[in-house]
Amino acid sequence: MKIIIAPDSYKESLSAMEVASIIEQGFRKVLPDADYIKVPVADGGEGTVQSMVDATQGELVELSVTGPLGKQVTACYGILGQVDSQLSNNKIAVIEMASASGLHHVPVEMRDPRITTSYGTGELIKHALDNGIEHIILGLGGSATNDAGVGMLQALGAKFTDDKGADIAPGGAALVNITSIDLTLLHPKLASCSIEVACDVNNPLCGEQGASAIFGPQKGATPEMVTQLDNALNHFAEMTLSTGVHECRNLPGAGAAGGMGYGMLAYLKAELRPGIDIVMETVDLASKLFGADLVITGEGRLDSQTLMGKTPMGVTREANKQGVPVIAIAGCVSDDANVLLDHGIEAIFSITPRAMELKQVLASAEHNLLATATNIASLYKLNSRT
Repeated sequence: MKIIIAPDSYKESLSAMEVASIIEQGFRKVLPDADYIKVPVADGGEGTVQSMVDATQGELVELSVTGPLGKQVTACYGILGQVDSQLSNNKIAVIEMASASGLHHVPVEMRDPRITTSYGTGELIKHALDNGIEHIILGLGGSATNDAGVGMLQALGAKFTDDKGADIAPGGAALVNITSIDLTLLHPKLASCSIEVACDVNNPLCGEQGASAIFGPQKGATPEMVTQLDNALNHFAEMTLSTGVHECRNLPGAGAAGGMGYGMLAYLKAELRPGIDIVMETVDLASKLFGADLVITGEGRLDSQTLMGKTPMGVTREANKQGVPVIAIAGCVSDDANVLLDHGIEAIFSITPRAMELKQVLASAEHNLLATATNIASLYKLNSRT
């Protein structure tokens, strides 16, 4: 019997590999002779680096970079280990933008996307390039910035200057001051590095559905700031066109992560794709599923939003192609989660045994997951006898 265990992390509680290992432990108590293959996965958001490093026996690289407010913060990226996909001949790095430029680096009372910079994300990319990386996977999400990746590009050698020839100040508001763009010193290794961006939103750069209007408020923007930032992004896009770059401000995903999607598309010729697709392809989940009898997946919370490109549905879609049944285990299951049963998941389980405070839920996650996995394995074994 071959069982694939491919969960996402349980946020604030267990990493994807920890979840997979605990599920295996519970199943082994009941089915000790089964062949278990753990494939921790993610959807491009928080935990993607750790999941992909764990899945490929890779390594984490930690360094000090410029945070959103200009102060040094500690961030990391992953260098993947053995990868059995079409990218296997390349040296692959996976980076989460939030690690260097995330909202968690900015105290609530100091959140102001007019001044926050993505420079630190560029420093992570530069470090990876300097260390021979040939393929970069960048996960967007959780950013504190609205600078369309200009800070990131500055760290990689691009120059954005005002009418006095001075470098523009950090932050989204300063984009309106750009009068000249010089890319001659852009990092030379970018030309030979392929970049995939894990992006699960379709917002354009500007306008009512753009980066400033939709994502600015959660980063501290007032209505007046939203207008100011949107005008600045529009100006930046116009200046970008003057460099000969094709128009891409209205492409789906251009507005992701405060316009980082636009910066990646326009300047680094990156490809924007759903995060779960990138992760599953890179860890070669499809080939691991071949000949499997059961797949177990899950995440911290299962609800109707799981359908929108989250890990359990990505895994289920791939498993269903090969006719492999899927069971999902979550920290909690919402009232509308049963809709997942209409989209390929055979059964869903919550590990929370009773009403509990969040602090207690997180603290007891390991024990409850082990107990749940053991009981599911017992039920599976019983059903196999019939």
